[in-house]
Parts: sequence; C-alpha cells; structure tokens
Amino acid sequence: MGSTPKRPTVHEDASFAVSSARRSLAIGAAIATVSIVGVGLSLSFTLLALRLAEKGYSGRAIGLNAAAGGLATLIAAPLVPILARRLGVKPLLLLALLAAALSLAAFDVTDGYWPWFAIRALLGAALTLLFAVSEFWISSATPPGSRATIIGLYTASFALGIAVGPSLLPFTGTRGNASFFVAAVLFLLAALPVAFLGDAAPAIERPARFSVLAFVTAMPGACLAALLYGAIETAAIGLLPVYAVRSGLSATAGAVLVTIFALGNGVFQTPIGMASDRLAGRRLLGLVTGLGAVGALLLPLARQAGFAPFAALLFIWGGIVGSLYALGLAELGSRYRGADLVSGNAAYILLYSTGMLIGPPLIGAGLDIAPSGLFLALALLLAAYFGVVWRNS
Repeated sequence: MGSTPKRPTVHEDASFAVSSARRSLAIGAAIATVSIVGVGLSLSFTLLALRLAEKGYSGRAIGLNAAAGGLATLIAAPLVPILARRLGVKPLLLLALLAAALSLAAFDVTDGYWPWFAIRALLGAALTLLFAVSEFWISSATPPGSRATIIGLYTASFALGIAVGPSLLPFTGTRGNASFFVAAVLFLLAALPVAFLGDAAPAIERPARFSVLAFVTAMPGACLAALLYGAIETAAIGLLPVYAVRSGLSATAGAVLVTIFALGNGVFQTPIGMASDRLAGRRLLGLVTGLGAVGALLLPLARQAGFAPFAALLFIWGGIVGSLYALGLAELGSRYRGADLVSGNAAYILLYSTGMLIGPPLIGAGLDIAPSGLFLALALLLAAYFGVVWRNS
C-alpha cells in the first residue's frame, strides 16, 4: 500500500465500462454539482474575508483563517479511498454536500475569528470528500482522447461558479447573515444532480494498491500543480478584496476583482484543455507556469496604469494560472484508473488543500509589506514550481 505507484501501460477500468450516454450523464451530474458548489463557496469566503478585514485583522491573519480547510484535509484525504469504497460514490457525495451545508449554516449563529476558523476546518473536510470523489467520477467517465478537454470544462464550470458568488453580495448584503444562508441552500441544491443522476457514478470494486502519499513522489510535477493552485486560488479569493481596500479601492471593487479572476479561469480552461489533449502535458505545464510568473510581476504595474488595465491583465492571468489544476489532474487521470485513481485524486486534493494551508499566510505576509507584495509573493511561488516542472520534464 505504501509503495510508489508504477506507470501502467494498460489502464484497468472494469468498474466503469459503460455506454457513452451513461458517461455523459456521469460527467454532467458531477459538473453541475461543482458549479453550484463554486457559487456558494466563493460567496461565503469573500464575505468572511471582508468581515475579518472590517474587524482590523492583518492580511496574514486573514490568510491563515482562509487556510483552515487545509488542516482538516490532512486528516480527511487519506480516508477518501476507504470511504468511497465502503459507502459508494453517490452516498459519499451526498454526505459531503450535507456536511458542507451545515457548516455554512453554522456561520449564521457564530461570530469571531476562532469560531470561524473551526467551522472552516469542518467545511474543508467536507470539501475534501466532495472534490476528490467528483474528480474521480469525471476522470473515470472521460475517454482518454478528450480527458484534458472535459476536465478543463469541469474546472471552467467551477470557476464560473466562483465568479458568480461574489456578484451576489450586493443582493444578499455584507452586514447580515443572508449570504451564509444562501450559500448553505446552494450546497443543498448541488445535491440534486447527484440524487437524480447518481446511478451513473462509478463503482469501486477493490482496495487501492497504493497509498495516497505515494503519488506525490511518483508524479511530483503533476501533483504539485494542485498545491500551487490551492495557494493561488485561496489567496485570490481571500486576499484580493483586502488588496483592493489597501490600494485605494472599495470593498465592492474587491469582490469584482475576485469575479474577474474567476471569469478568466472559466474562459481559458476548455481551450487550454483542448491544447493539452494534443500537446505534451508537461511542456504545457511549464509554459503556463512561466507565463503566470511574468504576469504576476506585471500586475502591480498594470494597477498603477489604472483599474481597467489591471482588471484586463487579472482576467488573463487568472485564466493562465487557473489551468494548472486541470493540466495536473488530466496528467494524473491519464495514468491511473479505478481504486488507484481514487487514491490519486485524494492525493491531489491533499496537495491542493496543503496549498490552501501554507499559501495564503505566506502571500498574506507579502500583502502586509505592501499591496504589490501580494503579486511578488505569487510570482516567487510560480517561479519555484517552474523549477520543479523543468527538472521533471
């Protein structure tokens, strides 16, 4: 169980040899679910960041609070293969969605830094189960020749959901608890595609041969893409509103910046996924990482030129760095199937959440030095990952 997984020459997929119609149902259900989840997640996370900023917390403290979910993932991720096999994909997804909705509802009846930290840890555990199993479902259902394209569509749908979330704040308000209630309801609605189409979910018929952590050493370039994106995405959602206020913009403008970042994610994912299906995935990972580092360095200069140039570059940059997650996930799905893929997806979510844990406090520290320090810290992280991809290409 703890050995390093070998690169298989033939994928075993006996547990999900299904018709194209059933595969389409599986993909559609999983994508619909994560799209709705994205709306509720970004709505609640943006509101939490603004509330903490209003209370006078530093960028580092806000980043640490946003990273709370990563702590729970360190415990939850290794349990995913066991729970998915024993409970089944559909029941586990429904359980995760219910737990996430209850966690969001708990924000309605609590207030303060540490109660919110604890609730975000519980929410993080539920999200770990949700995303690991959803991504296994999609990877299992997707034909090899279009895997990166479909995963790009999946990440694009989630990103668009993330983009919609902050735009609801003007309607729900930032003072009361209506936003948390709406987010909880959205998670319950996200259970409907799983409830109605969950029969198309794959079955797991045997235990995984490899441990979750074994995948990190087997595919460092692909797996570390999740860690890097976890740091970037969480920092963008949690710290862009703070950056906006500290650079002379309004809190509403900060929510708009989160939407712009997420829209870039949504627009770029599918075309980059299509390119990955035709090109070497690792080379494309290196290219987007290099472009992302350069873009992060240019963003402070664009802000000095005005809001419009900054927003335009943020849109493009968000699309470029957002593709890291899909490219790494597609690379993982191209090599493993069945129970081993569940372990691989759990490892991917583990690293993503580790990025959530360590990234925002580090990036928030850069924001505390100066507003532009936010993007300098992001550029340094991207440059470090570029070195990993270069060595493993």
